[in-house]
Amino acid sequence: MKKFVSLMLALVLALSLCSFAAAEDYTDVTIRIYSNSNSTERATWLQQAAKQAGFTISMDDNSVLSGDVAAIQAANENKDGDIIFGLNEVRWSQLVNGVYENLKVMDWTPSWAEEVGQYKYDGKAYGLVIQNILMLYRNDELGTNGQELHFEHWADIVKCGYKWYRQGKVGGTTNGNINNSMLYAFTDPTSPAGGISIEGWKTLWAYCQGGVFTGDSYGFDPLNRGDVQVSTFYSSSLYGKVDDAASGSDNPLRGALEPENWALVDIADGTYYIAEYLGILDRADRSERETEAVKAFAEWFGSAETQAAWADEFDSFPCNAGAVADIYGEDIPAIYTIKNFSLNKVEGTDMTYAEYVGAHSSEWTNIMTNLGFYWADNSAAPAEPDWENLDWATLTQKK
Repeated sequence: MKKFVSLMLALVLALSLCSFAAAEDYTDVTIRIYSNSNSTERATWLQQAAKQAGFTISMDDNSVLSGDVAAIQAANENKDGDIIFGLNEVRWSQLVNGVYENLKVMDWTPSWAEEVGQYKYDGKAYGLVIQNILMLYRNDELGTNGQELHFEHWADIVKCGYKWYRQGKVGGTTNGNINNSMLYAFTDPTSPAGGISIEGWKTLWAYCQGGVFTGDSYGFDPLNRGDVQVSTFYSSSLYGKVDDAASGSDNPLRGALEPENWALVDIADGTYYIAEYLGILDRADRSERETEAVKAFAEWFGSAETQAAWADEFDSFPCNAGAVADIYGEDIPAIYTIKNFSLNKVEGTDMTYAEYVGAHSSEWTNIMTNLGFYWADNSAAPAEPDWENLDWATLTQKK
């Protein structure tokens, strides 16, 4: 079925590209793009598809620029960018709010602006794809034996009564978003501990102390082997991992859209979503025709047709409702129907939780690094901090 859908999407994309190219050819203009969604496969696909549509783009793959920090720093330093896409709400809130000295997002509203729902910075940037962090559990004899798991908060994992997997280092986008999910219930704008209550840091320590780390990348593999009953993973690769689960386990997870021996933990809060956005950078040295070409490219790239093809090719979930309808119809996977708390307002502030994360993430990283969170070797675990007698003004700073 997926093969048939892919063929149909390829045909639709080819027709849309031909139609778009017939309207205007901008191949004489080179559009400079910065992105962290730039694996070699993605960069090559986009260059080829853009060329068919009448655009010439320049985009570094991840052998040159790797990660959102590298992409946005390079754009800020080089001052030659036309388009930036990828990143997430934390970086985009910084970008839109003028944190970067040489980067300004141009005013722009595409024809498909209303198709991306809440994933937009009106008049500035618009959502392309989303993924989120998931908490999974086995419900077979290697798991809960049919017992369903229901939590109020992500942090309830520390009292779930089952063995869970946790990461082994502070850094990394997925690791960071697991921490964001764990700390969500403990926001306190008055707290000197990075805007998180002391109870929140105690709970995150308990998550580290009681969790299992086996050296695996994220949490799918230990759950798949049956080493743990509860684990975490990210949405964009989950179904592909389940489809190939038998290659890595004698007791693999089975089923994808209709799980047979695993399920999502039902968490009342919801989960932390990452949306990747698309925006046009303002450049004083760009001619009127060059700006016209850049706007036309952004219009094309974020359209339902192009995003459906992109999502199908790279197993991602589009923000564009038209693209979602093209791929899934009415059968949207459960992992994308979970409530999103990243865009909820934090009580006592005018910030969404994603913005709150952006405002405090460096402090959180410093706290975890300074206190020794996420040790890889449980036999060498540091002593639990004396929580009531810590110097948070120092701990929130780099060593």
